[in-house]
Amino acid sequence: MANPILKAFAKLNAVVYRTSGGRVMGKMGASEICVVRMQGARSGKRRDVPLMYVPNGEGVILVASLGGAPKNPVWYHNLVAHPDIEVQIKESTRKLRARLASATEKAAVWPACVAAYPPYADYQKKTTRDIPVFICDPR
Repeated sequence: MANPILKAFAKLNAVVYRTSGGRVMGKMGASEICVVRMQGARSGKRRDVPLMYVPNGEGVILVASLGGAPKNPVWYHNLVAHPDIEVQIKESTRKLRARLASATEKAAVWPACVAAYPPYADYQKKTTRDIPVFICDPR
């Protein structure tokens, strides 16, 4: 179960981000965030999740790191079950389809992910799981 305080903060972050067009609560440290609107894997309910992202053409790359924890974040299961998402970056919203990167694709995009957020490299070293990367392209 996710920490209730973190869950409440993520909800607040998503609402403030959407309302302000990303001008408020639009960064995590120095890294830009987006709000990903997705469908819950089990509940089917709409979820707005603030996440760091890596720009990738007209789409984005999302890294399911969970800080190097031994398990995937909850939102990972949502994207696997329901890959059609909406991503808001500042005032722009894009309809995208998320897919897990193959090993070859991950190897190609991982350097850009680490360049965008250097702790990803440490997270991968910290965990035995292969941190999943989603490539999200326009649909």
